[in-house]
Amino acid sequence: MKTSMLGLRTTIYKVNDLDAAKEWYAKAFQTEPYFDEPFYVGFNIAGFELGLLVDDAPIESKTTNVLSYWGVENIAEEVARFIKLGAKKDTEPANVGGEIMVASVIDPWGNAIGLIYNPEFSLE
Repeated sequence: MKTSMLGLRTTIYKVNDLDAAKEWYAKAFQTEPYFDEPFYVGFNIAGFELGLLVDDAPIESKTTNVLSYWGVENIAEEVARFIKLGAKKDTEPANVGGEIMVASVIDPWGNAIGLIYNPEFSLE
């Protein structure tokens, strides 16, 4: 079945302190932004867009209704690294079938960040 969808392009995380979030995400994803404006910061993460958008909503009012998973090679190491940077543990690394492992953390602005190890996934 042919689809008109081209695949995931951008994941946006809403934050109330863009400067602090820009610094935290640069450390967490080990890359500097390629787009940096007062209203939006964009990072290129292995060809995918991670965006930070200003949102003054209180952290306590956020709910996790969408979860994007970022691919990693070692899920336990990456979860530990994110937590060391100030994220909170959301879900423990868990096997979801075959060798596929998923986990999630919560950033300092209340956003869920999914991490996945999936040796079966290929962009080609």
